[in-house]
Amino acid sequence: MKQKQKRRATVELVLAAVAVLGAVWSYFGAQTTVTVAPILDGEPQTTSVAFSAPMLVLMLILATVAGVLAVDGVARLRRR
Repeated sequence: MKQKQKRRATVELVLAAVAVLGAVWSYFGAQTTVTVAPILDGEPQTTSVAFSAPMLVLMLILATVAGVLAVDGVARLRRR
């Protein structure tokens, strides 16, 4: 039984790491550089970063899942 618990804890920690990587990928995928027009004539254009809301929501969900899996996996390892 202890071996099964250790295996499950390891799987949860690996899935947590994958979810963290997915969250980082989603965050960087949400960013888009846009050009902002000048306010007054003769001023240069500037750039800004715009974010995609669905990708940020995905990032938050993946980060939450990663946190839950990490806490559960560590608790399962500590219990043995």
